[in-house]
Amino acid sequence: MDQFESAEDPRVQADPTRRAAAPDAGESAWITDGSGKPLGMDGAGSVLQEIKVRVHRQLLERLNLSNIDALDRAQVVEEIRKVVHDLLAREAAPLNLDEREDLVEQILDEIFGLGPIEPLLQDPSISDILVNTSQQVYIEKQGRLERSDVRFKDDRHLLQIIDRIVSAVGRRIDDSSPMVDARLPDGSRVNAIIPPLAIDGPHMSIRKFKRDVLSAPDLLRTETMTPAMLELMQGIVKARLNVLISGGTGAGKTTLLNVLSESIPTTERIVTIEDSAELQLRQPHCVRLETRTANVEGAGAVPQRMLLINALRMRPDRIIMGEVRGSEAIDMLQAMNTGHDGSLTTLHANTPRDALARLETMISMAGLNLPEKGMRQQIASAINVVVQVGRLTDGTRKIVSISEISGMEGDVITMQDIFVFEREGIGGQGQVIGQFRATGIRPRFTERLKAYGIELPMSLFTNFEA
Repeated sequence: MDQFESAEDPRVQADPTRRAAAPDAGESAWITDGSGKPLGMDGAGSVLQEIKVRVHRQLLERLNLSNIDALDRAQVVEEIRKVVHDLLAREAAPLNLDEREDLVEQILDEIFGLGPIEPLLQDPSISDILVNTSQQVYIEKQGRLERSDVRFKDDRHLLQIIDRIVSAVGRRIDDSSPMVDARLPDGSRVNAIIPPLAIDGPHMSIRKFKRDVLSAPDLLRTETMTPAMLELMQGIVKARLNVLISGGTGAGKTTLLNVLSESIPTTERIVTIEDSAELQLRQPHCVRLETRTANVEGAGAVPQRMLLINALRMRPDRIIMGEVRGSEAIDMLQAMNTGHDGSLTTLHANTPRDALARLETMISMAGLNLPEKGMRQQIASAINVVVQVGRLTDGTRKIVSISEISGMEGDVITMQDIFVFEREGIGGQGQVIGQFRATGIRPRFTERLKAYGIELPMSLFTNFEA
C-alpha cells in the first residue's frame, strides 16, 4: 500500500488524535529487547538484537507515517505486522512467533504510544512513573518505589516523548518554557522539566489515572480506616458539614475525596473545580470545571479563583475543589460560610494544624489585608472537620486523624481529635505497626447529625480500639 511506501521524512508532528511518530530511522537502537533495555546498548553482539535493530531501521524507511491518519488503528496495526514479517523473511531472521509479535508491539508503542514507558502505562499495578533522565526510570507499586529496567536511548529521545505529550494538549516545552503540566488522553497527570532548570537532563513524572475508582469497601480492606471512622465520615457528608482533607503528595487525598463524595445525595447539584480533572464522581448531576494555563503568548489563563467565582453563579448545592493552593482559599471559605455548606476540598499539609496555618497564608495571598484573628475566624466558622491522611514508611496509606474544629479561644483556633492512628513500631519486614483509636471525645457536631436524621451510637466514640 502507498501508505507504506518510502517517505522523505519518517517523522511527523504529533496530533491530539494520534500519539505521534517514531524517531529517525538511524535511531532505531532504542528499541528494547523485552527486558526494557535498549538494543544496541547491552549485548550488542547478539545476533537477535542486531536483526531487530536492522529490521526496525528498514521498517521506518518504508513507512510513510504522514499518511497513517488515512487508516484506522486496526488497519495500521495489520499493515505494520505485514511489513515486519516481510522484512524478517528477507532477513531470514531466526525469530519465533512470540519474538516477532514483541517487535511489532515495540514499534507500535513508538508510533502510537510513548515509547519505552508505554508498557508501564498499561500496567494497572503501577501508580506512578518517574523518569529521572533517559537512563533512570522508577515506578511505584503498592506504595513502594522501585527502579525499572526501562531506559531511553538518550536525552534527545526522552525529549521527543515529552514534546509528543505536551504538543498533543496544545502546550510547549523549550528553553523559554522549561516546565509544563499536561494530561494524557486517559486522564493521567504529567509534569515535565528540562534543562536549564533540570541540571542532569530532562525529568518527567506521571501520576496514572485510576480507571477503577476505589470505593469505601476498598479502603476498609486495605485498612486505610475502620468501619467506625467510615460511618462517622459518611454522616459528616450527609449532614452537610464542610470538610478539609489534608495530607502530603500521594497520600490519597483525591481517593478519599472520591469516597466521601459517594455519600452526597444524587438529588444535589455538584460543581467540581480542579487543576487537572481527577475526581470521578458517580452522581448524575455533576458539573466539572478545569483550570487553563496561559497560551504561548502568556494570555488566556483561567485560574481556580475565577472558576470558583463563576461556580457560585451556577446554583451549586455543593462545591468540591480538588485542591486549594492560593488566593482562591478566601473565596472557598466565604462560599462555605454563605449557604454552600457541605463543600469539600483538599490541601497539602503534614498535620491538621499545619493545614490551618497554610490556609492563613493562602488568604493573605488574596491581598485583603485581613488581621490574623479575622482570618482565623473565617477558617473556624467555615471548616467543620479536618481529615488528615498520610502515606507511611511502608507505603501504606492511612487516615491519620479525624479532627473537629470546635471554635476559637482568644486568637487560637481550637481543635479536638475524634479518631487517631497511633504508630507503635516497625515489624520485621518493615511494615508499620499501629492501631486506630477513638479518643473518647464526642464531637459537637453530633447535634447537627441528629438534625439530619443521623444517629451515631455513643460506643462509636468510646470504643478506644476503633
